[in-house]
Amino acid sequence: MSKASVYFSVKNPVGNHGTKELKRELDALHGVLSVSVSDRNDNIAVDFDTSGVNQDQIKTQLEILGYDITQTHLENHFM
Repeated sequence: MSKASVYFSVKNPVGNHGTKELKRELDALHGVLSVSVSDRNDNIAVDFDTSGVNQDQIKTQLEILGYDITQTHLENHFM
């Protein structure tokens, strides 16, 4: 299993209600391991198994949920 983390900066704030929905929707993607949301600076971090999902699929899901992504950063984890 190959792991990676992708970090998204978004324009629109997430908020408490949105955080729960966001985590639920992203957790439903096969391969997503964890989702962290920082309401303070509107960042979303997703750890995932690259054999189950990729960065573009996660980004597409965020866009479907209405998030305007301003910046993306990917980190591959080598074990």
